[in-house]
Amino acid sequence: MPLNLQFVLPLVAVLGLHGTALGQPAAPADVRPTVLSAEQVVSNLTRMNMERAQALRAYESTRIYKVEYHGFPGGRKAEMVVNVVYRAPATKEFTVVSSSGSKLLIDRVLNKLLQSEQEAFEKENRQQTAINPENYLFTLNGVETLPGGPCYVLEVKPRIKNKFLFQGRIWIDAQHFAVARIEARPSKNPSFWIKDTKIEEENLRVGEFWLPAHNHSVTAVRLGGHADLTIEHKDYRITTAGASDTLSGAAPAAR
Repeated sequence: MPLNLQFVLPLVAVLGLHGTALGQPAAPADVRPTVLSAEQVVSNLTRMNMERAQALRAYESTRIYKVEYHGFPGGRKAEMVVNVVYRAPATKEFTVVSSSGSKLLIDRVLNKLLQSEQEAFEKENRQQTAINPENYLFTLNGVETLPGGPCYVLEVKPRIKNKFLFQGRIWIDAQHFAVARIEARPSKNPSFWIKDTKIEEENLRVGEFWLPAHNHSVTAVRLGGHADLTIEHKDYRITTAGASDTLSGAAPAAR
């Protein structure tokens, strides 16, 4: 099995695009949220996410990518530190600060992941992969309380087959109507060599916004190997529309 793992990375890249949403004052964690339908929850989520373009001028952050592969022809691991700069309406720049470990994993996985995110960030792809009723079917699966407060839990199924779409569950913060957590699998198997891929994402509230905090994916290969990828997002510095000040925040430590 060649270490050609980039075929699972577009989904990992695109999940990070769904975290940003304008927030509201936090509600106590023990407050029971209003009973809403799946359609109402998604409508509120879509409305709040659309306000991102109006409110978010720019941000900078640091990411730490770590990948480990165990299987034929042996174990490998690599790490990369990347500075990220976003500028409205649709510019994202990556600067690799350092990298270490397997050159094969750096070239075929980590660098490919940055390329996949650039592709996912293109306007057409963002429209086709947004979490909205045009791209997904939603079923309300109850309410759960995360550390940040109560969330609506939605089962998500894609309407079309697309390498950036996923199926699984999303947790929508009941006060902010922002995506707080995602547990997903690709909507279709991206390769014969892939047996299964599980992806998790947790988002962080920074000032008025929610942004990716931690991504984790595990990919099982048919020949018995597996790849474990984590992305830690930290040191956010946000510039909001109509304000000269920046908001700073650090992602929580990986669990």
